[in-house]
Amino acid sequence: MQIAQPFVFDEDDGTGEMVDRPSVPVSVLSDRPRIRADLVDHMLEAGLLLRQADPLDRLLSDEAFVLGDIVVIDIPVPGAELLAALARLDARAAHSGTQLVVATRVDAIDAVFGAMDCADVQFLVDPSLADYALAVGAALARLPGRSVHEIAHEDRIALVRLTEQVHSLARKLGGVTMEPDSRDHVQSPTLAYMAAPSRTVQQDVDDRAEEGLPPPALLREIIRQRQLRANFFEGDLFADPAWDMLLDLTAARAEGHDVCVSSLCIASGVPATTALRWIGQMTDAGLFERLPDPADRRRAIIRLSRPAEDAMSAYFARIAPSFAAI
Repeated sequence: MQIAQPFVFDEDDGTGEMVDRPSVPVSVLSDRPRIRADLVDHMLEAGLLLRQADPLDRLLSDEAFVLGDIVVIDIPVPGAELLAALARLDARAAHSGTQLVVATRVDAIDAVFGAMDCADVQFLVDPSLADYALAVGAALARLPGRSVHEIAHEDRIALVRLTEQVHSLARKLGGVTMEPDSRDHVQSPTLAYMAAPSRTVQQDVDDRAEEGLPPPALLREIIRQRQLRANFFEGDLFADPAWDMLLDLTAARAEGHDVCVSSLCIASGVPATTALRWIGQMTDAGLFERLPDPADRRRAIIRLSRPAEDAMSAYFARIAPSFAAI
């Protein structure tokens, strides 16, 4: 494959002379030729410098090679060797500051997410080119020396929310398909996913009102009622992944259960790529904790942080008088 030199705009350095600014080098790794070619075209059109576009076997090679500042990886079905290679690449990126964008499938989220916990990785699930563009744009902003100031946690979450609003607007006004139509596509939960209505909610509230976290039956009833709205209105009207994930993790904590990444994506009620962005931002904000799965250390589980657990307890204690009306 011939690697083209991208066109780079010259800028005036203030002396009247034009300055030639180098473009950002990008690496593309994928075993699927069509996706690899589409990504290469997309990167070149964006004015980025393509360092290499290779199959995933390149990650398994003993031959040393120089990566781009941004590495985009398409790995739909990772085997044990590739997961180990991803872990090594993750450690290398954390040391060098390389930005990683990793795309996979829904059924591989847990394994891929669990293998990479050092660098600031952006995970995508069955992404469209729009998803890749968004992730690469975010990676450009995160490169050392390219941001004006460190973005605060609150600003990060606000940026994610704004991004999802733009996606939703594009779908409604322009007919743009931002997410692929796939049987593996994670969508807003249906009644088949919902917990059954609880007949003991009020009894549990009376028995455990003073015990910190609210009873699991109450939490599951709240979640069930929130999901029920999608039967009567368009689901996008009520997309609130941050709160839906907080509720699900709070219920799991009260039940003594752990929550894997794929399960939390389903609970969020939004596409998996969107959910993963929210998981990353809420982990950065100190609301979620990412821990190795005790049953399989190649995977990861998500839990509420102690501050988030205390905040949820305080919230439900504050609204306790209105539980019966929920």
